[in-house]
Amino acid sequence: MRGPGTWWRGKSTPAKVETYTRWSFHFFAVMEVVTVAVPVIGEAGIELGGWLMLMVCAHGTVSALVASRAVDWIRGRREQPVRLLCTLVAVTAAVATTALAVVEYGPQGEGVDSAAGSVFSVVTFFGVANIVLGLRGRRRVYAVVAGFAAGTALVVLVLSGSALAALVIALIVLLGSGFLAFIAVFSVWLLKAVYELDEARETRARLAVAEERLRFGRDLHDVMGRNLAVIALKSELAVQLARRGRPEAVEQMIEVQRIAQESQREVRDVVRGYREADLRVELTGAQGVLAAAGIECEVSGEATGLPGEVQSALAWVVREATTNVLRHGDAGRCAVGLRVTEGRVVLTVENDGAAGIPDGGGGSGLAGLRERLAAVDGTLEVGLVGEGVFRLVAQVPWAGAAADVREVAV
Repeated sequence: MRGPGTWWRGKSTPAKVETYTRWSFHFFAVMEVVTVAVPVIGEAGIELGGWLMLMVCAHGTVSALVASRAVDWIRGRREQPVRLLCTLVAVTAAVATTALAVVEYGPQGEGVDSAAGSVFSVVTFFGVANIVLGLRGRRRVYAVVAGFAAGTALVVLVLSGSALAALVIALIVLLGSGFLAFIAVFSVWLLKAVYELDEARETRARLAVAEERLRFGRDLHDVMGRNLAVIALKSELAVQLARRGRPEAVEQMIEVQRIAQESQREVRDVVRGYREADLRVELTGAQGVLAAAGIECEVSGEATGLPGEVQSALAWVVREATTNVLRHGDAGRCAVGLRVTEGRVVLTVENDGAAGIPDGGGGSGLAGLRERLAAVDGTLEVGLVGEGVFRLVAQVPWAGAAADVREVAV
């Protein structure tokens, strides 16, 4: 069974921020009930306090629903919850007005006035914060905050007839609801920024793949373009000579055959260079890419003196492991170690972002690595080690390895 910790680690960084944002606003509803609705019974009595508690609970429920739908709307999963927003505006205004009426016309006593005032403040402040979650544009946010402040001033002026009291309470509403509205708007901005950064990282990875494909295509074009043009010209010349019965046609076709064979050899060289990777370059590149992504990367080991086929196979392991850390995990630290021991070259890649990284080697990338390592009699082991730590170990036999362990910092 998966525990709460596994559920949380299984989320990506943007998903964690979204969950935190969503439940932060759900917690507003809990605060309304715990800090206001329950204590108000003791202050205002069973009958009046019970009605106020029910109203606050209803407001908290609508607020939580609006927060959930608003976050979904922000992520583009549903349409803007206009009706729910209008409902929350109406419920907030109704509860706040009722609380002010209780202060003015309800039972006398500091306890009742304090309870009703708390209901008014909490419902108004948290209500505005949840309303602006479902709005887009600063002007609309300003309009909601100013509208509730002006509405409060008007209601207080009608109920009490005191312009000073209306001004003071309106200022309190303006400052309190404005502060929570700012927090709500900032939370929305932060959530969008995190998702945009994650999308940018994925786009960067796709661009890197596309750039590599373009490079490969340019290399093939440079190799094949000229040779194919020469083959076409010589073939046409051979046809013309053959039609005239000239023996030189045979020489031209022999030349075409030679160029075709040379083209095959050059294409094989291009493909071999594309498939073979330099281990030292990959280690340096992995350290730079991970550091640019905000992941602390420590590289140890020495690639000098290893055979070309061993370096190529392990270089692809480093490349694939780095890609997995960037795209699938949520790592803060990654360690890459290379050592030679007991006739084998051992490459270890370990990171603390096991969430989302394929475990057990089921991914197509890891399957491809196993095929590359199998070509040089190597093995690959992947899996979780410890709490949230993912380790990849590749081993390749090398006849020239020393019997003792050799490990030198890069």
